[in-house]
Amino acid sequence: MAVAVLVVGCHGNDNSLVITDDMSDSVKLEKLDLQLEKNPDDIQSHFLRAQVLFRMGRNNEALLDIDKALRSEPDNVDFMLLKADICLKNGNMTECYKVLQHAEEVAPDNMEVLLKMGEITFDSKDYDRSLDYLSKVTAKDENNRAALFMKGYIYKEKGDTATAVQFFRRVCDKYPDYALAFEELGVLYASRGENMALEYLNTALQLDPSNTNTLYALAMFYQGREDFDKAESLYHQMLDINEHSADAWHNLGWIELTHYHDYERAIEYFDKALAINPQMENALVNRELALKNKK
Repeated sequence: MAVAVLVVGCHGNDNSLVITDDMSDSVKLEKLDLQLEKNPDDIQSHFLRAQVLFRMGRNNEALLDIDKALRSEPDNVDFMLLKADICLKNGNMTECYKVLQHAEEVAPDNMEVLLKMGEITFDSKDYDRSLDYLSKVTAKDENNRAALFMKGYIYKEKGDTATAVQFFRRVCDKYPDYALAFEELGVLYASRGENMALEYLNTALQLDPSNTNTLYALAMFYQGREDFDKAESLYHQMLDINEHSADAWHNLGWIELTHYHDYERAIEYFDKALAINPQMENALVNRELALKNKK
């Protein structure tokens, strides 16, 4: 079991705080609160409490603790990485980026810093800069899952599907339990109309049966092949998980409208889609078409 020991004084273990991994966050927080009441300047305790508060979703309190730690150790990379995560969770991209820039100045070869810079530039769609950071990561760790996956996604967004497939396949080969990579590969093959899409999408679904994105991609593939029974079944599976999927309701309506010519049911499904998303243009247009055909 991993054990974190904080030494509060210099008089032996009587003044040590022990926190173990099997403790709940609430127990850890209670111990850290007591510790900081005794010694408000214990920087490591502020850092650990910031971690616990962050995991508990108490981000503003976590920020107070990590800022206290950073005032004492402004070049501590671990502290900066945690602050960057908190700022990112709070939607403060400017401060997150500022903190990581300083971390990069202090530790330009730190893998976690490089990966985090790759992630935030990826999130902001600054893909060229993101690729630069991610390439530095894979130069040090050629099988880094996060870096490989983000590279694949970036190349997909850039329209270079051949390179995207190469990166996603590497992720699938190295990490056969990573559902997102199988889903992305399945979507790419589906966009080409290739049967290989079924293998990857079904694998993704086995790994994560409740993923409605995978269900939707698989349903759309069957719908494109005019295998409407399978498509409908998958849309209903989606709705069992999330009844507020406007896309699933719309596509069920589209199948009723164009394939079965059951205009009454098509209107019912389009109404459900529009109740969720009143601005859904396809549903509005197709509902009008169903109404005209019903007369």
